[in-house]
Amino acid sequence: MGYSLRTALADVIDNAITANAREIKILADTRVDRPAIGILDDGAGMTRDELLEAMRPGTRNPLEPRHQTDLGRFGLGLKTASFSQCRRLTVFTRRQGRTSCARWDLDSVAETDRWLVEIPRDEAEVRWSKRLNGDGTLVLWEKLDRLVGPSGSRDLVRQLDEAADHLAFVFHRFLSGRQRVAMSMNCRPLKPFDPFHSSHPATQHHQIEEMSLGGDPITIRPVTLPHHAKVSAAEWKRYAGRAGYVSSQGFYLYRNHRLIVHGTWFRLARKQELTKLARVQIDIPNTMDAAWKIDVKKASAQPPSVVRERLARIVEKMVGASRRTHQKRGPARASRNRVPVWVRAQNKSRISYDIAHSHPALAQFREGIPISHRTEFDRVLRLVSAALPVDALHHDISAHPESVCQKSLSDSDLANLVSTIYGALRARGQSPDGAREWMRSAEPFREQWSATEMLLAGLEENEPP
Repeated sequence: MGYSLRTALADVIDNAITANAREIKILADTRVDRPAIGILDDGAGMTRDELLEAMRPGTRNPLEPRHQTDLGRFGLGLKTASFSQCRRLTVFTRRQGRTSCARWDLDSVAETDRWLVEIPRDEAEVRWSKRLNGDGTLVLWEKLDRLVGPSGSRDLVRQLDEAADHLAFVFHRFLSGRQRVAMSMNCRPLKPFDPFHSSHPATQHHQIEEMSLGGDPITIRPVTLPHHAKVSAAEWKRYAGRAGYVSSQGFYLYRNHRLIVHGTWFRLARKQELTKLARVQIDIPNTMDAAWKIDVKKASAQPPSVVRERLARIVEKMVGASRRTHQKRGPARASRNRVPVWVRAQNKSRISYDIAHSHPALAQFREGIPISHRTEFDRVLRLVSAALPVDALHHDISAHPESVCQKSLSDSDLANLVSTIYGALRARGQSPDGAREWMRSAEPFREQWSATEMLLAGLEENEPP
C-alpha cells in the first residue's frame, strides 16, 4: 500500500476522529527488546460485535453512504495501516462501561494458515490498557519488524519525530478548530501547523471561489504567503516546511478538513521560484472520493476534468499574484531610489544592471582625476558592470533570500560618502531638506539612516548661511 509510519498513524487517527474523540494520545515505547506503539482515544468506543466487524478486512463498501464527518473510506485503514508497521495488532475498546479486546497476530496466522482473530484471555496484560479511562479505544502495535531494524531504536525515534510533525500538519484544522481535538505524542502536545500562515497580516487572501460537482460543494481559497521581508527569520524558516517554499507551493486538498494532498499543481503549472509563495486550499466532502480518485491510504488524489478547468484559471491568477509579490519589490525599491549606484534597464525580455556613471560620488571622483585617466576610469566601471555575478546572486537569493544582505560601510567611509553626496546635491541647487530626502531614498544611506541623519545634522550646522 506504500504506507510510512506517519501515514499509517494518520489513518488510525482518522478512525478516532470519526468516533468523536476529543483527545488522542500516541504512546511509543522505543526499547529495542519490546518496542510498541499505541494510539489511545476517548471516542465512542465499540461493542464486541462492532470490534469484531472492525477487525474484518474490507468492512465497508466504499460506495456506501457515510456520515459527513466520517474520515474513513474502505474499512481497510485499521488493518492495512497497522500491518504495514507491525505483525501484531491488538484493539482494546470500551463502550458504555463494557470492555472488549481482539487481536491479529500474523505469526499465528502463518503457523496455523488460518485467519482467526484471537481474543486475549487477560485483557489487563494489554500494554497501556489501564490508561483507557471511560469509553474509547486503544490500538496497539507490537512486533514492529518494519520499524526497528539494524540501527536499533534510533531510526524509530527519528520516524516518530517526523510523524509528529506530519500529524500536526495533516490535522491542523482539528487541532485549532472550534471543536478542538487535542493530540500528543508521549505527553508532548502537537501544535497545529497552518501552511497558509492565515493569521499573519501580510498574508494575501484572494477571492474565494465555489463550485459544485454532482450537487456536492467544492470551496477554493487562494493565498499568497508573505514575502520574507515581512516575517521574522523563524517564521520564514517554519513556513518553508521540510521541502522548502518552491516544493511546497501549489494546491492543498482537504477532505472533511483533513489534509489529503499538498504541494502540487496537478500538472497545471510548473513550480518556479517566482511562484513559491502561492498556495491554494481546496475543500471537498467525503462523497467525492471516487471522483477525485483518492487512494486507500488517503495520500494521493487527482481532480476531475471539469474541476481541472476551473483550477487552471485559478492557477493562472495565482501565479501572477505570487510573481508580483516578488517582482514589485525590486523595481519599486529601485524607482524610489533617487541616487542609485546601480540602474536597471529592460530591453524587451532582457534585463540588465549597470553602474550609474552619473552618481554624484562617481561623477565628482571622475572630475577630480586628470583627463588622461578618465577613459581608464570609465573602462573600469564598465568592467565592474559586466562582471556582476548574476548566477551567484540568483542562486543565493533563490536558496536563502533572507540571508542575502548588503555590506555596511565603516563609520569613516559612511561619513566621507555622506559629505560627498550632500555637497554634490547642494551644488546642484538642492535645498537642505531636498538633499536629505534624496539621500533617504538611496543606498547605502537608507539602511544606515540613523547614522546618516546624525552626519547630515553636523553638515547642515556648518553650512554658511
